[in-house]
This record gives sequence, C-alpha cells and structure tokens, in this order.
Amino acid sequence: MTGDLGDDSLVLRVADRPVARYAVRSALPARLSPRPYLHPVTTLAGTVVTELSPADHLHHLGVGVAVPDVEGHNFWGGRTFVRDRGPTELDNHGAQRHVSFAHRGPAGFTEELSWMAAPGELLRERRTVAATALSESAWALDLTFALTNVTGGPLSLGSPATNGRPGAAYGGFFWRAVKEQAPPEVFTADADGESAVHGRCADWLALAGSAWTLVFAAADEATRRDPWFVRGAGYPGVGSSLAHAARLPLAPGETVTRRVVTVVVDGRPGREDAAALARRAVSR
Repeated sequence: MTGDLGDDSLVLRVADRPVARYAVRSALPARLSPRPYLHPVTTLAGTVVTELSPADHLHHLGVGVAVPDVEGHNFWGGRTFVRDRGPTELDNHGAQRHVSFAHRGPAGFTEELSWMAAPGELLRERRTVAATALSESAWALDLTFALTNVTGGPLSLGSPATNGRPGAAYGGFFWRAVKEQAPPEVFTADADGESAVHGRCADWLALAGSAWTLVFAAADEATRRDPWFVRGAGYPGVGSSLAHAARLPLAPGETVTRRVVTVVVDGRPGREDAAALARRAVSR
C-alpha cells in the first residue's frame, strides 16, 4: 500500500514497513463521536500497540484527538460527565469530518477536519502526522493538531474534571494502548507509577508493556504546560489535558495548538534510553 491512497484510509510506513493505518472515514455510531483515528499502530517488529473500541471503553479509538466538552458538545464519545449528576447519556455527540488533505504519503500527511455538532461547525482543525525511523527497533509518530474557533462567538473546551470529576482532565491527544494481562509500567525522568505521574507535567512519559514501550514527548512549550492524563491499572492509555484545572477559552478565530511525539519501541528501554529517544524524536 503506497501511503494508502484509498478514500477511507491510508497506511504509514517506516523503512518500507507498514506501522500504522489511519482511518479517514468510518461508519461509527453517533454515540462514539465518529472521528479519524490511527489503528492498528505497530512496532517495527509488528507488535500491535493500540486498541479500537475495546469492551471496557467502546469510544476509545486507537490514536487521535478527542475532547469531551466543546461548549457542551461531546467529541470524545460515550457518556457525558454532568456536574452533580455524574456520567450521563446525552444526545450531544459531535463528529470530526475529513475535509481535505494538503499533503499525504507513506511518511505522513497534513489534513483539514471540521468538528461538527448540532449547531453546525464549531472548530476547524489542521492535523499533521509524520512517521520517522529512529533505529532498528524504534520509530516516532509525530502528531500536531491546531483547533480554531470558527463560530464567530466565544467557545470553551472542558473536561470531566472541570465539570466536577477529580482526576479526569482528559481531552486533546489520546493514545489507547493494547491491554495485556499485567498493567504496563509507567515512568518519567523522575517518577514511577501511575499515581506519581498522572496529572503532572513532564517533558516525556513512558508506558511499557510486555514487549513494547511507548515514550510520549511533549514537543513544544504549550504542550509541556499540560499535565498528562495517565491510566495503567484499569486500562492502558495516555493523553494530554487541555482543560486540567479550568476550561480553556477560545475567542472567535483563536487557535490552540499542541504537538506530541510518540516513540514506538520494541522491548523495554530503561529511563536513560527512553529520555534519549524522546530527545531525538522531538529534535527531528
């Protein structure tokens, strides 16, 4: 597949090996907040490191960008956390619709997307994804997203945390990793374990499974200011927190941009090697 140039998906390659499929359009039910996503993503040896609609969270769709609250509209999928009510089934789901590719090929793409909800288009996104070789056992997935308020009025982005659920500030970049018999190990440059890492800022964060490791690097100053959202014991997943302690306002025409580079590794590198891979991936 040469960059898969079909209308519904494309395949990313590193050193002529397929490492990720990007679903551009998919027939998902509205409750899952339909959106483009990467799945399967694999190591260079072929180990799958993502999950699509697992039984524990059907709305987890591999790797992508999702926000649970855009001015009250759910672009994450599943139930909406409502203050003083908890997780609630609401008919408020939005969808991300592919508009066009400015560029696409086996090493990556730049895409324009429209975030649509009942009132119409709320956000216009420019998403850039690139796959780069780092070594014989590691490659990097570089994902940048830029969300622009196109409504002509003020918008704000929220999370379950800003709506009253402590510790649940997910929203933005999100990677649902493959679930194994044992939970993955989680560590940063100076902390170990889910509880020590979740909700804190770090230049990079590693999630290590049985035969694979994902090293997530915050690749610009704005992304480094966002705490990481981390899950390990319940399910394996890592994401950013655009709205951690307060809603993120977007004035008309304003854009919020974030960049996360993820190193996909065969094996279990130690802390120093993970840090070196993160630095190398970001610098490229």
